[in-house]
Amino acid sequence: MVNTDGSHPEGKAAPGTDVDRRSQLVNAAVDYVAAHGFADLSLRGLGAAIGVSHRMLIHYFGSKEQLLVEIVRMSERRQRDLLSRFRLEPGLSPSDAARLLWQQLTDPRLASQERLFFEIYGNALRGRPEAAPALEGFVNNWLEPLVAAEVAAGADPAMARNRARLGLATVRGLLLDLLATGDRAGVDAAMEEFLRLYYGSK
Repeated sequence: MVNTDGSHPEGKAAPGTDVDRRSQLVNAAVDYVAAHGFADLSLRGLGAAIGVSHRMLIHYFGSKEQLLVEIVRMSERRQRDLLSRFRLEPGLSPSDAARLLWQQLTDPRLASQERLFFEIYGNALRGRPEAAPALEGFVNNWLEPLVAAEVAAGADPAMARNRARLGLATVRGLLLDLLATGDRAGVDAAMEEFLRLYYGSK
């Protein structure tokens, strides 16, 4: 039997359900942050919005800060999955797949997720203990699939890694530019120029 807040009698989780439940909660939290932002986010408010008690969020994530890290990780995972789906679309060139992902990343409705990413990244760089372990994954989790796609397209593995890192750094730099300046036209034009140089075509 499961209680209405997702917990189990006497605080015991059913075998094999903790990982799934944690994933469900993170996905719900990502959707909430995308819709409402995170500036005034509290565990009580978030729990009420997604149908669990704040105690359950503490049980699964330990603290608000650790939950925010997981929200960023899940958002990044969704973005990688989206790029993979675009690349499997018949007749869609790699540059067009990149454009579609860029459109998704710069959707104004998702700006709060990008702000949260840079906040967590900054905390990790400052050595904040709840964020620091995520720092390496913010780069490596993207590099491997990007390198694999480059190699599959015929690139030398060493060159593929350089190109993947360049692409990732450029996209994140332009996202930060957009958040800082709000110059959507200028940032979009810079992305188009980068794609022209990166893929050698318009």
